[in-house]
Amino acid sequence: MKAKVHITLKNGVLDPQGKAVQHALASLGFSGVNDVRQGKYIELDLAETDPAKAKAAAEQMCKALLANTVIENYTIDLAD
Repeated sequence: MKAKVHITLKNGVLDPQGKAVQHALASLGFSGVNDVRQGKYIELDLAETDPAKAKAAAEQMCKALLANTVIENYTIDLAD
């Protein structure tokens, strides 16, 4: 089972990489980009076949290593 993890900065947390991308886009002529927030995407291939157990394992991985829960939010989507 695959677990697709999307990690983004919480609202109110400064995103210097997002600002750099926003400025780079403007310098390349892409106008109208009001804000850019950058995040991470992690895909896990889990041996678990039970969706509840797979999601619980992915949650534990996020809390232990993958996401800094003080400043980041995460969502987990499961797929076969």
